[in-house]
Amino acid sequence: MANMLQVALREIRIGFRNPWSYSFMVLFSIFSLSLLLMNARGVVQGYSGTTGSMISLILYLLPLMTLLLGSFSLTSEKEEGSWQLLSTYPLGTVSYIVGKYAGLSVTLLAIVAFGYGLMGVAGWAFGAGFALKTYLLFLAFSAGLVLLFLAIAMIVGSLSRNRWQAMTISVALWFFLVIGWSTILIALLGNLPYVWIKPVLVFFTFVNPAELVRLFVVIKLGGGAVLGPEYYDWVQWVQGTGGTLGFLGGCAALVGLSGALVCWIWERRRSHG
Repeated sequence: MANMLQVALREIRIGFRNPWSYSFMVLFSIFSLSLLLMNARGVVQGYSGTTGSMISLILYLLPLMTLLLGSFSLTSEKEEGSWQLLSTYPLGTVSYIVGKYAGLSVTLLAIVAFGYGLMGVAGWAFGAGFALKTYLLFLAFSAGLVLLFLAIAMIVGSLSRNRWQAMTISVALWFFLVIGWSTILIALLGNLPYVWIKPVLVFFTFVNPAELVRLFVVIKLGGGAVLGPEYYDWVQWVQGTGGTLGFLGGCAALVGLSGALVCWIWERRRSHG
């Protein structure tokens, strides 16, 4: 536990000294204020064209930011030789990976919190803020994207040999999971028998963190009707009493499975050199 905490604190210090972190903080702050301008005519409540556009814009920025910062953190350890030094200490792989994930989570969530905090203060000052529930759901949406895509970034960083390779894989994953997802999914489902469409849709929703979190927030905002009849069961489930707990459990499972895979990769590299 002590080793894990030391790794996390070290990662937080490195994260806040990293120029990339401040670049993304400035970018996300500008982005948050831009979202506020979209709401300049009044208070946004529930799901609307404005909130739908905001969700899409957040999806474009946060996953890419998280993938790059998270994967670079691990590959830099290899390039600079820090991992070789750390591996000579009595530091377990699980403690190292969990500490890295915790430290990176604090850094990234601080960036998100700063951006939303700036947006909240500006909205209060100019009378163009969001309804509290909508604001909190956007904050939860952004935090969910960060935590889930950070788990993917850890896998990318574990498999990549250097930062250039990590950047290439991260951008490719971002494009596949965020930009090209709907087109690819429509093309795939269009060639399947009708009875297979719903189970395949559910499976692919769970393997794409961006889609999973987006659907949850859209339904919570009251926009379940825009998703179509294929998502009727999803809407009923999310709006039910156990929907939120089930969603959180699913997200925790995804993070846990990703962490186990990362630990296995690093333990294998540690034992085989």
